[in-house]
Amino acid sequence: MSKKVRIGFVGVGGMGQCAHLRNYVTLTEDCEVVALAEVMENKGKLVAERYGIPKVYTDHNEMLDKEELDGIVASQQFTRHGVVVTDLAKHGIPVFTEKPLAASLQVGEAIVKALEGSDCTHVVGYHKRSDPTTEYAKATIDELKESGELGKMKYVRMLMPAGDWVAGGFSVLLNAEDPAPDLEQDPPPDDMDEGLYGFYIGFVNYYIHQVNLIRHLLGEPYKVTYADPSGVLMVGESESGIPCTLEMTPYATSIAWEESAFIAFDNGYIKLELPAPLAHKQAGTVEILKDVSGSTPEVTSPHLPWVHAMEKQALNFIRFIRGEAPPMCDAAEALEDLKVAREYVRLRKGK
Repeated sequence: MSKKVRIGFVGVGGMGQCAHLRNYVTLTEDCEVVALAEVMENKGKLVAERYGIPKVYTDHNEMLDKEELDGIVASQQFTRHGVVVTDLAKHGIPVFTEKPLAASLQVGEAIVKALEGSDCTHVVGYHKRSDPTTEYAKATIDELKESGELGKMKYVRMLMPAGDWVAGGFSVLLNAEDPAPDLEQDPPPDDMDEGLYGFYIGFVNYYIHQVNLIRHLLGEPYKVTYADPSGVLMVGESESGIPCTLEMTPYATSIAWEESAFIAFDNGYIKLELPAPLAHKQAGTVEILKDVSGSTPEVTSPHLPWVHAMEKQALNFIRFIRGEAPPMCDAAEALEDLKVAREYVRLRKGK
């Protein structure tokens, strides 16, 4: 494969444009967006004109039949990933979608099963893994676990207050006068009534990033052990017995975004604060305490690059396509997030 990969987009709605396309088109040394498929024809033409995309289709299968593509970015409603991903997988090239894997455990399992019989890898967009803040923290955690410098890992905590996650990121969004399409949706799960399914969808839509990031920081699977009846706290335990918690909106902010993680060792900690998801070119912060017997305790905080996590995520997908790196999170791992979410809902709601 040549250094520059050929990317096709399936859907250029809000996240398709503002979280993904605007970043891919800047990576001119690594990729070129050669075509897009958008069921809303006028929007597709408008977006293609702005970003200089030569080919526009209203049907993704037609695009895939006519274009030579190395990868697909399909930013779709996750309530129809079962419909879209299983169709795209037939073409045997890497597919990227937003999180979560699906809107139900059953559909997620069906996607993973369909992928097992194809040459397609489905990469699920947990962009926080690609944030320079997380990358630095994760590398430090792995080094400390390997060296034992601060002793054993003792605890992982995520704090996720409700805030302004958009942070002006939709200011570049283009819309056109197209009728709203009637798109096929995935079937609802057979183990939830309408009310319970709505609760599950709400949890998955808002907190699945943190569910995933806890596992990433732990470096191993975990299970849910407690669901606070008020809905603020989820408690878990990792495979090796490390406790972990997710605090869900113990307070809310009208403007700020105050998502953070805390990873404790016997003799120190790592704290990270992440920028709002659509805040462009914003850096988070990392703080590291080392308090080892016989040494002067020290706190360090590196200056991190002004790189948008969504841009780095795009580059990581390109690197995967070129065979230079593994996927940041594939469908099989993303299925574990749906299992965690289902268990949390079961403990919270009793069904």
